[in-house]
Amino acid sequence: MGEVKVGEVVKFFAKPSVAAVKIVAGELKVGDTIKYVGHTTDLDDTVGSMEINNEQIEKAVAGDYIGIKVADRVRPGDEVFVVTPD
Repeated sequence: MGEVKVGEVVKFFAKPSVAAVKIVAGELKVGDTIKYVGHTTDLDDTVGSMEINNEQIEKAVAGDYIGIKVADRVRPGDEVFVVTPD
């Protein structure tokens, strides 16, 4: 398994359980397996849906700020990696 950094968590919204993520490299697609890593965070998840400005998108690229539904709490500063099968 390989991991490629694609983004960083900017903000976490507890009620809808959504992370605001800045994509810093590469791309992220619906269906990708991702991992959130930080001081107290180690969470594997699958991208079920993503939004930019309340519009559903299938793919995000470097420079995009997106909202992703998350299974558990993540924190600002956590890094987001795409997990790739090797």
